[in-house]
Amino acid sequence: MHPAYSVIFFTTASGAGYGLIALMALFGALEGVPADPWFGAVGLGVGAALATGGLLSSTFHLGHPERAWRAYSQWKSSWLSREGVLATAVYLPLALTAWGWIVEGRMDGAYGFFAIVLCVFCILTVHATGMIYATLKTISAWHNRLTVPGYLAFSLLTGSLWFHALAQIFGYQTPEIALVAVVALFLAFYIKRKYWRSIDTTPGPATPESATGLGDIGKVRLLEPPTMTKNFVQREMGFTVARKHAQKLRRISFFAYFLIPLVLTGLTSSAESWIAIPGTLIAALSVSVGVVIERWLFFAEAKHAVMLYYGAESA
Repeated sequence: MHPAYSVIFFTTASGAGYGLIALMALFGALEGVPADPWFGAVGLGVGAALATGGLLSSTFHLGHPERAWRAYSQWKSSWLSREGVLATAVYLPLALTAWGWIVEGRMDGAYGFFAIVLCVFCILTVHATGMIYATLKTISAWHNRLTVPGYLAFSLLTGSLWFHALAQIFGYQTPEIALVAVVALFLAFYIKRKYWRSIDTTPGPATPESATGLGDIGKVRLLEPPTMTKNFVQREMGFTVARKHAQKLRRISFFAYFLIPLVLTGLTSSAESWIAIPGTLIAALSVSVGVVIERWLFFAEAKHAVMLYYGAESA
């Protein structure tokens, strides 16, 4: 599949934003961090900016962005519509939580409840984003039981690393915050490694024989391409990345989203360390770069079943 930059930015930025908001809300409700108005304003503000920016960028991939509002009406059958509904609904508990944290300076009672609701809505929104791709049976790499866990894990990973960085900047670093970041690192590494192994070792279920219904006759091969020139289907659905390049990008992604942040998180687990603030910021930036590469590969390595009619052996 063609890796559209607007969709890559949407899935990475919104995932990081919802992950950061969810952790801010959870730790705030559980009194894991103080109800400092400035900390709440910066943390919730950065998360909201990332989530909103990502959602707006997704409209650039639409042929008619002005009609995007119509997607809301299909929430009964479309995960894209459900994502839009949930992403919009997030703003209500976000506003109530922000009011309690920033204006009232407290996160107990009703504001604590709003924060928990906000955390749940963020998780549901990221889950809906993953389901958009996981339900596409025509793309076997996405129609995978690890697609949704992967989206959730990387949202937690990017959110936790930025949360860790903000906690260090404001002086609210705790062992629990560092532990969440480390758990998120290993969880994302485990799920992504398992996902890559799955798509590498499991052949696509569709073949030219199954696509044409001529499997009973024998081997099916393409005599001539359907068109003389490259068309829209080939540009959007037929994008391919060389195996050697994919492996190289996977290694770069691994270093950026796992190894470098893991080392820096270990070095910055103590608030007294001189490298605490710059280390956590570098770790958060490194994770963000690694997730962008990972998400590019998520699209570039996916094969659409329609390419069976253009000479592909499986999909």
